[in-house]
Amino acid sequence: MKKNSYTGEQIVVLEGLEPVRKRPAMYIGTTSLAGVHHCLNEIIDNSIDEALAGYANTVWVTIQKDGCVVVRDDGRGIPVDIIPKYKTSALEIVMTKLHAGGKFEGKAYKVSGGLHGVGASVVNALSTSMTVQVHRDGKMYEQTYKRGVPTGSVKTLGKTRKTGTVVTFLPDPEIFKEGIQLDFDTVKKQVRDRAYLVAKLAFHLEDERSNQEAHYYFEGGILSLVKALNRNKETLHKSIFITKTTDNGEQTVEAAIQYTDTFSETVESYVNVIPTPEGGTHLTGFRMALTRAINDYAKKIGVTKNGQDNIIGEDTREGLTAVVYMKMSSQNLQFEGQTKGKLGNAEVQPFVQSAVKEGLDTFFEENPADAKSILEKVFLASKARLAAKAAKDAIIRKGALEGASLPGKLADCQSKDASQSELFIVEGDSAGGSAKQGRDRKFQAILPLRGKVLNTERARLDKIIEFEELKALVIALGMGIADSLNPDKLRYHRVIIMTDADVDGEHIMTLLLTFFYRHVPYVVEHGHLYIAQPPLYKITAGKNTWYAYSDLERDDLLKAHKQDMKGIPNIQRYKGLGEMNPEQLWDTTMNPQNRIIRQVTVADTAIADQVFTTLMGEEVASRKRFIQTHAKSATLDI
Repeated sequence: MKKNSYTGEQIVVLEGLEPVRKRPAMYIGTTSLAGVHHCLNEIIDNSIDEALAGYANTVWVTIQKDGCVVVRDDGRGIPVDIIPKYKTSALEIVMTKLHAGGKFEGKAYKVSGGLHGVGASVVNALSTSMTVQVHRDGKMYEQTYKRGVPTGSVKTLGKTRKTGTVVTFLPDPEIFKEGIQLDFDTVKKQVRDRAYLVAKLAFHLEDERSNQEAHYYFEGGILSLVKALNRNKETLHKSIFITKTTDNGEQTVEAAIQYTDTFSETVESYVNVIPTPEGGTHLTGFRMALTRAINDYAKKIGVTKNGQDNIIGEDTREGLTAVVYMKMSSQNLQFEGQTKGKLGNAEVQPFVQSAVKEGLDTFFEENPADAKSILEKVFLASKARLAAKAAKDAIIRKGALEGASLPGKLADCQSKDASQSELFIVEGDSAGGSAKQGRDRKFQAILPLRGKVLNTERARLDKIIEFEELKALVIALGMGIADSLNPDKLRYHRVIIMTDADVDGEHIMTLLLTFFYRHVPYVVEHGHLYIAQPPLYKITAGKNTWYAYSDLERDDLLKAHKQDMKGIPNIQRYKGLGEMNPEQLWDTTMNPQNRIIRQVTVADTAIADQVFTTLMGEEVASRKRFIQTHAKSATLDI
């Protein structure tokens, strides 16, 4: 590719912007705050496309105090020459027409994050205002827009020695009715993920609202990402890096693999810097190659016999940390869904499968000690799987997990409609008694658990099923566990953890969160898990009673009702749910009209995985560091 081969001749126009403001969700997935973040992604990805093409080294992202966002790069700059066919500047065409850009013919960009060329123009249409400044050919150009419509022609501002594009946009509150204020931590993750994927591309992020900054630059690309994902985990071998490009240069796959001594799987996949949380053909090809390569090597060294596969895909996932990164021509790129969550190109699967199989075969041959460590890990997983299956089958034969007999301690609700039903998981028999008496039995079920439940961070399925309290919980939920899990059989769409507001209660809640996150993630991922918020204080003065859910709310109540409190008010600090009678528990914690419940969601899977590994795993040193780091932010109940 010639240095300055990106010109107006390569801009192709397909459609105007009118549909975007009418149906914005079709183009960016949602008009919630997530849609604003998606807009920023589209602009950043245009700068990254320049880096992938070999022309940009740095991207600057600034969130201004007024809500405007500025994205700057040092690439070639968007072409500004007049396109004879349209008698309009290439810049204006790119910014005001759908499906217009340098990504359709595959000449200006071999690889790009933008799929349909809709990125910049869609963001423009959904912005109150946008200004694009281009530094190119020794001159500085600028054009401004209001909701996608140019306010004037492209202007020449003067001379410059720089090259690149500066995009400043203000998301339109008429479209994004939930607000347009970007969340710094979310933006930081968006930028950090892209920095890992594009080795040696520097990112500088600044938030002028809070004076926060973040800077990212990774020499190692996805190897650096695997290293970060495995922080605080015991790794079993050095990282494996595999890369291969097709003969025509249209596709490149990169894979980084490292096993740890944990039981969970952490696999992230991307296509042209776009996360693919639903996977796709590249991830399928990777998984098939991993299983085949391990089985072939086991046969080669005589651990298993020919014609016999002892290892299945499930075994290879235990303790696996991997990143699969596909770079391919945007000309033929196919995602399932406009928000690009799953790669659909069928030809990618055999290519990735071949590349990863070949790379693993070579690695195993050249690193027999590391290969042995991996084999030991997956064979141990295989044995545990068979043991867990035997234990589970024994229980299923008794009809327990199939819901034939619900646990005796479960006080079930009358409703059979899961969308209307709630399950309260309550600590102890005392609170369980109050909850059972105070509930609305039409739609609220109560399951009391005795004592501390098993720490399931490193527990296998057979141990979980043997543990009575967790077995009762699995049966009550009704949808099974592991490979027998059937989401359609979930009996309650609100599963609410209700524990005491003390250290023991917090510990039990953490143990339950670990169980759900590691072994029944469906409940978390689909928004079915909640945490109840019982009041911390009961304030009484004469015949008046108030409840406070925090120290701050207690103080505010005392100030607000000072006139009503003749004499000294009685302030009771609740240590446990059992201290409340059924009526109080209903009024404060269980009544949908009054209660406060927090929904459990996972914003960043990598960080969530690290926190559970640190707090609930066997590595003491990392837990000690975590406690020392966060000690000052802890609220002590003394």
